[in-house]
Amino acid sequence: MKRITAIIRPNRLDAVKNSLVEAGVVGITVSELRSYGLQRVSQKKYRGQEVLEEFFPRVKVEVIVDESQSALAIDKLVEAAQTGALGDGKLYVASTENAVRIRTGEAGSEAI
Repeated sequence: MKRITAIIRPNRLDAVKNSLVEAGVVGITVSELRSYGLQRVSQKKYRGQEVLEEFFPRVKVEVIVDESQSALAIDKLVEAAQTGALGDGKLYVASTENAVRIRTGEAGSEAI
């Protein structure tokens, strides 16, 4: 099993979800976060004062897929999240030893 973690722009979440569902991924975990990276400081006006925005809103999408699904899921996720602009995000892939569905006790690929 592989755990795929992607940090993407919030406005790309629906496209990523739809593409992962098309790829056969059944469970998706989403967390809101703020990140700091190559997309440096942005100046904005808030109530008449200039404010420096250093951290940008992002969404973390996590999925666990079978080894056979991982390449397709990664391709679909990158395709849906990519805009070609700075700040598109990052994708990480890690091996997962086991998964257990707490409700039923199913383990391994049945728990995905």
